[in-house]
Amino acid sequence: MRQVFQDARTAEITIAEVPAPKLLAGCVLVRTAASVVSAGTERASSDFASKNLLQKARMRPDLVRDVLSKISRDGLLATISTVRSRLDQPSALGYSSAGTVIAVGEGITDINPGDRVACAGAGHAVHAEFACVPRLLVARIPSESLTCDEAAFATLGAVALHGVRNADSKLGDVVAVIGLGLLGQLTVQILKAAGCCVLGMDLSADRAELAGRLGADAVSTSASGFLDLCLQHSTGHGADSVLITAQTSSNDPVNLAGSVARNRAVVVAVGTVAMDIPRRSFYEKELDFRVSRSYGPGRYDSAYEQKGIDYPIGYVRWTETRNMEAFLKLLADRKLNLPPLVTHRFPIVEARSAYDLITGKTPEPFLGVLITYPQDAPDVRHIKMEGFDRPAASDAVRIGLLGAGTFAIGTMLPALKRLRAVEMMVASAANGSHAWHAAHKFGFRSCTTDKQQILNNPAVNTVLIATRHHLHASQVIAALAAGKHVFCEKPLCLNEAELKEIAEEHNNSGRQRRHLMVGFNRRFAPLAMKMKSFVQETGEPLALHYRVNAGFLPADHWLNDPLQGGGRIIGEVCHFVDLLRFLTGATPVEVETHSLSNPGRYSNDNVVCSLRFTDGSQGTISYLANGDKSFSKERIEVFGGGRVAVLEDFRRLELIQSGKKRVFRSLFRQDKGHRGEFEAFVAAIQTGSESPIRFPEIVSTMLTTFALEESRSLGRPIAVKTLSASGEASDSSGFDQAS
Repeated sequence: MRQVFQDARTAEITIAEVPAPKLLAGCVLVRTAASVVSAGTERASSDFASKNLLQKARMRPDLVRDVLSKISRDGLLATISTVRSRLDQPSALGYSSAGTVIAVGEGITDINPGDRVACAGAGHAVHAEFACVPRLLVARIPSESLTCDEAAFATLGAVALHGVRNADSKLGDVVAVIGLGLLGQLTVQILKAAGCCVLGMDLSADRAELAGRLGADAVSTSASGFLDLCLQHSTGHGADSVLITAQTSSNDPVNLAGSVARNRAVVVAVGTVAMDIPRRSFYEKELDFRVSRSYGPGRYDSAYEQKGIDYPIGYVRWTETRNMEAFLKLLADRKLNLPPLVTHRFPIVEARSAYDLITGKTPEPFLGVLITYPQDAPDVRHIKMEGFDRPAASDAVRIGLLGAGTFAIGTMLPALKRLRAVEMMVASAANGSHAWHAAHKFGFRSCTTDKQQILNNPAVNTVLIATRHHLHASQVIAALAAGKHVFCEKPLCLNEAELKEIAEEHNNSGRQRRHLMVGFNRRFAPLAMKMKSFVQETGEPLALHYRVNAGFLPADHWLNDPLQGGGRIIGEVCHFVDLLRFLTGATPVEVETHSLSNPGRYSNDNVVCSLRFTDGSQGTISYLANGDKSFSKERIEVFGGGRVAVLEDFRRLELIQSGKKRVFRSLFRQDKGHRGEFEAFVAAIQTGSESPIRFPEIVSTMLTTFALEESRSLGRPIAVKTLSASGEASDSSGFDQAS
């Protein structure tokens, strides 16, 4: 399918051929008929992308601070690599569209294939021939007489409608609308449908005149004239409410709103404007200033938008979905007149012209700009990339990628790409644009949204799993069953039941010499290996302290979701368990986890974990989300046999013995072992040697991590279970090597 992207470095618009998206549970797959190009949001995005790095830095000093902190913590080269990776990712444009449902996902019962719907949401209702959209971001088009061109405005209509609701505008109110672009024109018509006296203001005479034709009671093109209008139509009191629907960096609209409003009126910022509130006018009139948040309640709530958990109508009457439905009903009842607002239509193959128009490269007036789509485009899920027709080398490690998110693109694939023995075969992701970007950037021969194109492909002998955590277990099992080597980014799975199933499949596939590796990269870091060599000579139990300044994540982040991410102990602490296990060379047998008291901000992710090992070593992991992210992230201290080793952020290692200190540094780049782990994994596949991390060690690390989470929940020490050769977990003081 064709989709529109924008380059984050240059603002260049690309129309790319990408795989159609995978249909996900709780979503509908829509064949797009029309989508709206937002002259506000998308023009602002284009303006920012077109600026050079210095200009971008001036506009976003917060990001500059983050970059400087990362340089001090991770090194210059690592930071440059991360920034470049972020800027290389193309932006999928669009957030308001309409089309026909061609398939519905698991759990959808009230929408059927063939229904026409309006779609909302950045990243969902994109400018593409097909879109996978969560259920609560779609609204059924209520009338056959309503065209998809009109319904495509439903997201913008919901924004306008939510602004009107925030203004508490009622029948007979005098309402001032400042800014008569597309959003302002929709707002004017909605207010008229509600029985208000509507006064409009815009510097453009054409837009003011159009608003007058479409229902505004009076319009003006000057601030002084607008003040006079508001006083005339309110018997000298001023407007009951003011909606600012302009987009400008100027504070003039807010100043004007304070002038034209009556005492104790409501002023609502719907558009993007400066908000330096003039105290005198707002104080003297006791004005209520409100900022309207997008389409309505539910916006930016992942439980609502992504998981489909609706708000009960008795408690939240107007959600973003119900606002879309209400706008469509107004359209179907012909209370609103949209055709005069549409000034341009472009087929998707000419989408660049739409952006030339809204960014001013094409000097002509515009208002509503639509992109239209052919209705016979094939639903293609697998696309071959141009220029990669040569046969794959028989002795190569031939990679099929599952999941093409930020970590895969920014860390895993760059490390793999440097290895000569590796060939990139198929990149797969649920989102076709992500799969296409990975394939385009790293030289995969094809991209797909269908994982079977990897599992059933005999040319792929190794599967790299970089999806969200809840998918790992099933994908590992499927890849092993397909006879592939498997590299799975941590964690291997989310619970003991999944671990048991993986162990059973691994035992079955073990006879085929298939490797299963988990991305516990830190043990492969050069400074970590040097630390290991130093402390293992002690011949004594070790005391290990591992402090992790992990940083805050909001409660609704997917990693904190027990169903998707498993929580930060299972999702991340497993990393640190593995490194302590590597340094001691022993197996954890008992653990205890204590959480800090939670003031309501955190997600059980401030914990101190204690681990006791079979050789008598004792380890602690302080995993903290309550620190300052500019401080170093990881520090490991090891004591034993008259020796001390301290590793700071994998950039500085101190080895102290007999009063002498040796210091090893990595000045320009932090090396956490990602390249090293892939070198070891690839070498094991090619030579048929033992896996770099033996499977019993992987199992032990995961069982230890599960025990840490259980201890946190129960508030007491937990014995670490083992997994027998039969795949059964049991309490034991040692690890059953037969597993």
